[in-house]
Amino acid sequence: MNFRLLPLALALLASAALADVLKDPQWQAWLDTGKTAELTRAARAKGDDEQATLALAMAAIDDNDAARLEASVAPLQACVDRRPASASSPACHYALGRVYGQQAMTASVFKMPGLAAKTKEQFVKAVALDPQFFEPRMGLAQFYLIAPGFAGGSTSKARELAADAQAHQPEHAKLLRFLVAAQADDLAGAERELASVKPGDDRALQRELRNGWMRLGAEFIDQKAFPKARSLFETVQRDNPQHAAGPYGLARVALETAQPDEAVRLLERARTLEGAERYPIDQRLGQALAAKGDKPGARAALERFLQNRRANPRNIEDARKLLASLA
Repeated sequence: MNFRLLPLALALLASAALADVLKDPQWQAWLDTGKTAELTRAARAKGDDEQATLALAMAAIDDNDAARLEASVAPLQACVDRRPASASSPACHYALGRVYGQQAMTASVFKMPGLAAKTKEQFVKAVALDPQFFEPRMGLAQFYLIAPGFAGGSTSKARELAADAQAHQPEHAKLLRFLVAAQADDLAGAERELASVKPGDDRALQRELRNGWMRLGAEFIDQKAFPKARSLFETVQRDNPQHAAGPYGLARVALETAQPDEAVRLLERARTLEGAERYPIDQRLGQALAAKGDKPGARAALERFLQNRRANPRNIEDARKLLASLA
């Protein structure tokens, strides 16, 4: 594993997992749906408060705004320093770790290792303070699975995190075991773990289960196991009818199987659903329209995508290449 990929992977993990760290249901709903402008305004109006600090940091992470990310470091550090270490805020440690992970995504090669270490450190502290706080445990497991050994990576430590969660959070432990299996390319084992999860009314668990199915479906696409991928995404769509995940995944299968008209239909549907802003819909739409021969439409979609600050750098690179080919 190239160490340069580690902070990027952590940042992508952090952007995918939206923890319920905000106590106000409206604030959390704004964060879940990507309405960060509303969340930022409300948090700034509240002033110097732990929840406001957390909200501003989470909004900056979601928007991938470098200036606001940097501005959030000192308040979050003050949050964790304002109490004895044994009683500091796990939510502030977690948010600070996510900020460092997001900053690592665009840091220089010299700063990346330090930011990755800080990400891990904050997740470790959050887990120690609140062993049932699942999101930092999941972030830490991902770190152990992705990092090379010399940087602290350890599959056995990831397994230990899953084992530690088993007694108090058995359904969450299944998701951690899914990560271990997926990282080892044991897709059958990964699928078994996901299929056994019973999320109930736990919104964070529902969200992580959906993310797990999406990751597994993407793995099947990479293996060109398109019928299997389609089946998984159909399940996601059935279980999350108001969410963009299912149609987006099915659109990816349609693109890979030379069905651009179907891909366009699915992508246009996905953009109207919850969570649409978290998927590279305009990039995929640009691909589908280009495959149909609609160069103006493809260019417009790709140019919109390149304005998306939440976009994965790898998707941005692919979009730029396609846009250049359409000139």
